[in-house]
Amino acid sequence: MPVRILVTGGRGTIGRPLVNALEENGHEIWACDLGHDPSRHYVRCDVSEYRQIEQVVERVKPDFVYHLAAEFGRRNGEDFYETLWRTNAIGTKNVLRLQEMHGFRMVFASSSEIYGEYGGLMSESVSDRLPLHQLNDYAISKWVNELQVQNSAMRSGTETVRVRIFNTYGPGEFYSPYRSVACIFVYHAMHQMPYDVYLNHRRSSTYIEDTIAALQALVNHFKPGEVYNICGDECHSIKRLSDLVLEETGSSKKLARYKKTEAFNTLVKKGDNRKAREDLSWEPRVRLKDGIKRTVEWQRNIYFGGKAA
Repeated sequence: MPVRILVTGGRGTIGRPLVNALEENGHEIWACDLGHDPSRHYVRCDVSEYRQIEQVVERVKPDFVYHLAAEFGRRNGEDFYETLWRTNAIGTKNVLRLQEMHGFRMVFASSSEIYGEYGGLMSESVSDRLPLHQLNDYAISKWVNELQVQNSAMRSGTETVRVRIFNTYGPGEFYSPYRSVACIFVYHAMHQMPYDVYLNHRRSSTYIEDTIAALQALVNHFKPGEVYNICGDECHSIKRLSDLVLEETGSSKKLARYKKTEAFNTLVKKGDNRKAREDLSWEPRVRLKDGIKRTVEWQRNIYFGGKAA
């Protein structure tokens, strides 16, 4: 049955393909984001400004909201912490207040960063069983958001699912120094720019198509109060990621500068996706090697017009 859905952050790396996927499923989709866009079902909005997001919700009258709008990333959160806290904390509180008034269901985009320095298998119950020490403002803000969501559910009966997204990468992610490690490695390798590889770090990367498939499944598999890890099956080293990038781009191995660890960054993020697999009838399908190949092809097309770098 078609549902009227609002996607905040709907022009972002995850938001844009999610909007497209939900539209293909026959739902009525509206999107909001910071920039201007001529699309009929798009509204410019800064979620940290209550009046703006209030007008969007009153216009759209959504049954379902994907709240993706946020300032992203560890370094970005440190360099632009004022914007991070306005968007992530105040923005989420604004959306929750409107949820309390209008009663829509919500999927909240959290992050694997909330697990902080925890070094074991990152299953969803870890945050309920153990005190976690987040390592940066971005991680702290996402944990605050989860507490905001849970508090609203307890006090006002709102219905929200939290998803903890692990290291999503792939086509559609335009380069900046604040983007994912895969995006940065590919861009630097293709432009013959050196980059740092931290040998003691491992990640459970997730290709963008797999992340989108999990998110869109939540419309039909919605369980209020649940939390899901969205992550790939491979817990790979950062060196393996770099090796694949260098191989696929044909770049010099001398571009990679090897270091042991990065300060204030989790060493190993090994995500447990069994709960998402079971509840959402979902599984990650794109392995790291194939995902990097597709990412390189996309960046080559965007930055070099399809020609070899």
